Amino acid sequence: MFTKYGYNTIGITAILVFVIISISFFVNNNYVKLGLVILGILILGFTLYFFRDPERVPPDKPNIIVSPADGKIIIIKEIFEDKFIKADSWKISIFMSPLNVHVNRIPITGTVDYLHYHKGEYLVAFHDKADERNERNEVGISGKDGKVLFTQVAGFIARRIVSTLQLNDSVKIGERFGMIKFGSRSDVMVSKRWKLMVKEGDIVKGGETILFEKVNGN
Repeated sequence: MFTKYGYNTIGITAILVFVIISISFFVNNNYVKLGLVILGILILGFTLYFFRDPERVPPDKPNIIVSPADGKIIIIKEIFEDKFIKADSWKISIFMSPLNVHVNRIPITGTVDYLHYHKGEYLVAFHDKADERNERNEVGISGKDGKVLFTQVAGFIARRIVSTLQLNDSVKIGERFGMIKFGSRSDVMVSKRWKLMVKEGDIVKGGETILFEKVNGN
């Protein structure tokens, strides 16, 4: 299954590969001919692999926040989040390599109460300041158990952030809402009243891996 967010890119790539392979038929050198065919197959293969969109089922468990993205947790730290949560918070940064699934998912059921798109730089996604200086899309969701602020951050390779969310949208945990094309990062911020369930170096899956649980009474 391929994501709808990649249909245009897949179509353009398929045309390009068709042209490359067609040119190979007019080349007399067998090595060059074979090279062009292999190049076309590799380009198409990588594009299809990048835009894959596997089904994900969120855990059947109350009071949780799941990862919005696939990747590796590279930063966990304590901050004061002053834009949406406005409280002492946990911040988790997830690095998405070009080989990860890049479809993003909703981390908690609720209502979209904050949206802010920033133009910016294209530092490598694992740079500590990428969340402050890079092009990014910030999304704040208010759920029955609290607020979550998360971001789609463009990286050194990524040049396109896709999001279908609008203010006041009602969203459900695990739903697809967009993607970041070709290598990127996602940050998740919640109040410290939530219990942290992961550690730096963990590999997470969007829509499935539990990042936080809320302890009863908190």
